[in-house]
Amino acid sequence: MGKAYAFTITQLPYRIIEYQLMIKQLPPITKNLLIINIICFLAQLVGEQRGIDLADIFGLHFVLAPDFAPWQVLTYMFLHGSFTHLFFNMFSLWMFGRIVEQTMKPSRFLLFYFVCGIGAAVCQEVWQLADYYFSGMSAFAGVSFPDGTTMPMGLYLNQWTTIGASGACYGILLAFGMTFPNERIMLLIPPIPIKAKYFVVGYAAIELFSAYTSNDNVAHFAHLGGMLFGLLLILYWRHRDRRGNRPFGGWETWTPRRSRSLSDRIKDGWRKLTARKPRMTVHQGGKRWNTHDASFKSDGLTPEQQARVDEILAKIRRSGYQSLTEDEKNSFLKKAKNEGKGGRNSQSFL
Repeated sequence: MGKAYAFTITQLPYRIIEYQLMIKQLPPITKNLLIINIICFLAQLVGEQRGIDLADIFGLHFVLAPDFAPWQVLTYMFLHGSFTHLFFNMFSLWMFGRIVEQTMKPSRFLLFYFVCGIGAAVCQEVWQLADYYFSGMSAFAGVSFPDGTTMPMGLYLNQWTTIGASGACYGILLAFGMTFPNERIMLLIPPIPIKAKYFVVGYAAIELFSAYTSNDNVAHFAHLGGMLFGLLLILYWRHRDRRGNRPFGGWETWTPRRSRSLSDRIKDGWRKLTARKPRMTVHQGGKRWNTHDASFKSDGLTPEQQARVDEILAKIRRSGYQSLTEDEKNSFLKKAKNEGKGGRNSQSFL
């Protein structure tokens, strides 16, 4: 027991560094989306304890329902129905979003995320609107239940609420499959590898089949809508960028970073945490000036001379004294020599 305990304590700093590296390597948009969704879910739990249903306020209601509001097409994608719902959406966002974001600029990835989420909302609303009219519900003022109770149509339509980031996540999954079509994904059940392009097509086919056959509470058309709008946006970007003779936002020129072993990354992280940055101090007129101090000034120099001094000091900080040219070395040494003799009133021209 003593050895096992000592081993755990010894490995604790490396575990902490490992988690820090995992967080630091997340692209900014993916990381912030994960944080926001988790915070919103915690707010939902707190609201339930206080009798406030945030899903009823910020969830996406049916467009003909009394509680529908236009801003719900944005807020609905940050709410989730359960921890399992949140976990699988955030897992897919982490798994595919961090890779897709690296192929785009962060601003483009953020736009893509919201377009897919809003597109999912639009498709879900269109499907519900078609179901409302083609099923004949529009001709009735209320809905009767087997127990004999009747609910007004407005209250019944308020129950058609959609929440979750699944539509945006499905759009990201599509982007991953289009960017890395031959990349293999390991399935959980069954545990076999499959190429990303087949995985995406298969998932879309399952969602389309489930939309017409299943009677669950899953918004299948929202999932398909996220993929559809993601596809349209990607095709538009590719067409526009190619017409402008520009690479497609990094998609065609992006190469994955060289993979490194976990032990190497932990060692590098430990060195960065424990290493002390070298500092260079310049003595001038009896005062000590640190080159890292932005307020470093040389008395008696003209603005042009001061700029020259700052340029040489910056070059020394970046590449060391040996990187200076002979003229820069002579000027720097001459200045230091003159200042050592003349104190504050001495000047040297660079």
